[in-house]
Amino acid sequence: MSIIIPANSAAGGAQLVTNGLRFDSASSAYLKRSLGTTTSQQKGTFSYWVKRSKIGASQVIYSNEVANDNNRGYIQFESNDAWRSVIVASGSTEIVVKTNRLFRDVSAWYHIVVRIDTTQSTTTDRLRLYVNGVQETSFEGYQICDQNATLKIFEGGQTNKNLIAGIYASGSASSYLGGYFSEFVYCDGQTLGPTSFGEFDSDSGIWKPIDVSGLTFGNMGFYLDFEDSSALGNDAAGSNNWSVVNLTAIDQTTDNCTNNFATLNVLSGSLANNVLSEGNLTIAPSASGGSRWRPSTIAPSTGKWYAEFKATSNGTINTSFGVTPQVSWDSIDGEKIGSGAGGENKSVGYFRAGSVRKGDSEQYSASSYTTNDIIGVAMDLDNFYVYFSKNGVYQNSGNPESGATGTGAVSLATNLSDWSVSISQTGTTATANYGSPTFTGTDKSDGNDRGSFEYAPPAGYLALCSANLSEVLS
Repeated sequence: MSIIIPANSAAGGAQLVTNGLRFDSASSAYLKRSLGTTTSQQKGTFSYWVKRSKIGASQVIYSNEVANDNNRGYIQFESNDAWRSVIVASGSTEIVVKTNRLFRDVSAWYHIVVRIDTTQSTTTDRLRLYVNGVQETSFEGYQICDQNATLKIFEGGQTNKNLIAGIYASGSASSYLGGYFSEFVYCDGQTLGPTSFGEFDSDSGIWKPIDVSGLTFGNMGFYLDFEDSSALGNDAAGSNNWSVVNLTAIDQTTDNCTNNFATLNVLSGSLANNVLSEGNLTIAPSASGGSRWRPSTIAPSTGKWYAEFKATSNGTINTSFGVTPQVSWDSIDGEKIGSGAGGENKSVGYFRAGSVRKGDSEQYSASSYTTNDIIGVAMDLDNFYVYFSKNGVYQNSGNPESGATGTGAVSLATNLSDWSVSISQTGTTATANYGSPTFTGTDKSDGNDRGSFEYAPPAGYLALCSANLSEVLS
């Protein structure tokens, strides 16, 4: 199971990063640029925040292919979810480094610093890797280059062969990254440790970003902050801009390294029977059919929360949007949210045909929904109620602001915890919006001015993100 707790919050004076950039591997989305003259082919530092959505497949983070497969350098996630770097070097030995650590948490942002300096006399100092401020020391393999070697990953003069999140020319289509980047930095000719990019929060102990705008970036260095939706590859530190491929303004996201938004959880639910895309916010049926479901990565036990779902294809009457406690996440697998033996009167779902159900029992009759309708879910875990809306109209004359009265609500079990806002689909493609949308028309935030929704959340209801969760639990 993967349930997040407050992480990477903006507390304690952290730099407030506004945006990230979402990459969909199925859309072959990536950034590219041409390289001029580098400051150094021996020294350089990469710093990036990454939140994974696709796991179990080889995915490129950064690559520079000089001429062919034998003249390139890249860093990537391996198919077993380890981090790996392969860099062709001058001399007799190239760099091949692979971690024992596996990066499989799709609910978390990782900060990774890759510090390279081939002039170091100590072999293990020529490539140093840091994860969330701590140096990585456990490697499945650590092959390093000769001292003072020049590296192909730093070589200039290439045309459109320097890529972020894209496959190198000799790679496979499966190597496109699925996930999110935030604060992607390269310092050309500089060898820097993690404290140049982040620090531990004095109150929470959480590793957080700091202002990097004052760093020296070098000739080919860059700072991608993803702040300009009309120029997503803009270099905030200079003129080393990137071209976008299969990315649009909707891929700019408020899900970033200082505010982590919920997504559908690839590690829980019907694991092999549906297909997730768009940063784990869109779910589609697999060829095997049947009822397939996914919970949200954030599953709180208190507070008031709001999310939206859009059915982007019609599907069957058994498609439902709703809420599920963690205790039913295993038993509900293969069942439908709000119905079936697996639900056991724990989950509540709003079905496409218009039935709102808990367990095997219909709670009330609601309006049916079809393609492009927006279903709102307002989950009140202070009073243990859930309310549903269709296109902004609450069903059953519901009033999410009625508190303990629970007007028009369905009651939730008070002895259960970790409630997710979930999708169950049968033959339907659907999209979740926890405040970081993949569909247009969303411009209404919650009372904390966080998230972006089609319809305004009820007063007191918040987007499912770490900044809100931190405040609710404080």
